[in-house]
Amino acid sequence: MPKIVDPEERRRAVAEAVFRVICRDGIEQASLRNVAAEAGLAIGSVRHYFAGHTELMVFAMREMAARLMTRLTAHAERLLDPSAPLSPGEQREIVAGMLAELLPLDDERRTEVVVWLSFAAAARTRPELRAYADELYDGLLALTTRVLEGARRSGRLRPGADVALEARRLCALLDGLALEAAFYPDRLEPDTLLAVLRTHLTALTPGPPS
Repeated sequence: MPKIVDPEERRRAVAEAVFRVICRDGIEQASLRNVAAEAGLAIGSVRHYFAGHTELMVFAMREMAARLMTRLTAHAERLLDPSAPLSPGEQREIVAGMLAELLPLDDERRTEVVVWLSFAAAARTRPELRAYADELYDGLLALTTRVLEGARRSGRLRPGADVALEARRLCALLDGLALEAAFYPDRLEPDTLLAVLRTHLTALTPGPPS
């Protein structure tokens, strides 16, 4: 009896192979042939699920974003749960934990950061990927804007702070930390990444941490 293959499960397994190839060898080596070999499949099997290389790259980008969004949503649900009121300090820690999902603090997040940086660099010269890279960045900007707007509404943002400008500044901080930690992992340890992020968030509050 032939084995029944779940198409979405197989597509996700191929995306994982894309991530491994990019992290190990760079995005230039993430050809259909190399990805198929990494996934332990014949190239014809990969072509069965993806019409071409661009479709494979786009799917991998979206798979990575969906994985990240699942974790971000879990933090957001804690932050917005009306049945469990939080102190200002607890709120800051949840926000810090949510934004820390975007930093290379462990193997999973380090893979995601390296893959994202590789996609973003490739999208600069590959128009077929640019719209999807922009979508991911716009999602980050929207997330930081929502976090800061929520803080403003609840009186937990420094008086006079420009939400739009601070959202851009927070994005730049996250991008810079992720880039440096991905390129120089021995120079910027996870504890330091978190300390920089927490210090920045505390500086956005109206008074001393509570």
